[in-house]
Amino acid sequence: MTTLRVDVRADADVTPVSPAGTIGVLTFHDSINYGSYWQARCLVEGLAARGRPAVLLDHRSPAVRSAELRSAFQPELPARTPRRHHPALGRKVRAFTDAVAALPRSPAFPLDRPDQAEPVDTVVVGSDEVWNFAHPWYSARPLFFGEGLRARRLVSYAASFGNHPAAKGVDAGWTARLRRFDAVSVRDENSRAMIAAALSIEPDMVLDPCLQFPAVLPAAPSSEGDYILLYGHGLPGWFVQAVRRWATATGTRIVSVGYPNAVADEDRSDAGPLEFAALMAGARAVATSFFHGAVFALHYARPFVAAASPYRRLKLEGLTDQLGARHRLIDETTGDAAIRQLLGTPLEPEVHRRIAEGRVRSTRYLDRVLA
Repeated sequence: MTTLRVDVRADADVTPVSPAGTIGVLTFHDSINYGSYWQARCLVEGLAARGRPAVLLDHRSPAVRSAELRSAFQPELPARTPRRHHPALGRKVRAFTDAVAALPRSPAFPLDRPDQAEPVDTVVVGSDEVWNFAHPWYSARPLFFGEGLRARRLVSYAASFGNHPAAKGVDAGWTARLRRFDAVSVRDENSRAMIAAALSIEPDMVLDPCLQFPAVLPAAPSSEGDYILLYGHGLPGWFVQAVRRWATATGTRIVSVGYPNAVADEDRSDAGPLEFAALMAGARAVATSFFHGAVFALHYARPFVAAASPYRRLKLEGLTDQLGARHRLIDETTGDAAIRQLLGTPLEPEVHRRIAEGRVRSTRYLDRVLA
């Protein structure tokens, strides 16, 4: 028999919490990814603010950690990131380690041994793409379907199937696991269609935690900065060239966050999650290919454009459709005049209205399932 050895860092020496009333949040909280960190933090702190103790269920896996580190230093494989960028990316990794260490977490347990997790009253699975069968290292993990956990109640909040399309469906084994949930909510249309087909129910559509719990995020500065924030890697050439033309025409600097991009005037690939939020808050505009790049632009009411990669297309389309911002997804046929208008135009009132309605809807769901 192979014994799974889990590298539990010293900061994981957490005093066990009482299961009485405790909420355990099950998500990708230890990923070296801005969106994963902030959705985890917003959800656990947002739930705790409702008056219930809440912790992140601290699953660990040496294989997953190795994959995270490999991705952090080589995000565009098979294309290699030049070694000159590694010191900045290393600072980013250390910043994530420190930030995650400060989050409220349960005692650590092996990813593939959910039975070793501390018991809690309620497990909330989500958000993020926790049910994505195509995720490069978290795919098809029974833990994220609640298997083996000791809890009185099992619910999901803003869960997603990521880039696994509804047309592929869910097989009988995973459907049986989903039937164990006492309540299900999702964050995008593709995931809604998946659940509706698999379980013959209509799941609640709720907001990503970063939009649902805005008080957790840093406040926006009183005035915007003089830069457009570029967030993404492997960006298509037409996209970065269009951003460069806009920046040159408007006298705006390009700041690249999280990943090095040759088109940028300033490289902030070393930014930790707190610096990322501050850079988003202060930007004049945002250009991104990431789901949470759009989420943060929406939260801080910054004009943005997004290029949807194949991996993130379903998520970005679902988000922008839900909030009336689909026109901000652009492609190689989008002209400079249209991009100039999008990056120079504040978010439409309809977008703010839909976010407000989403918060009401999401609060009602949480009131019902956590009562």
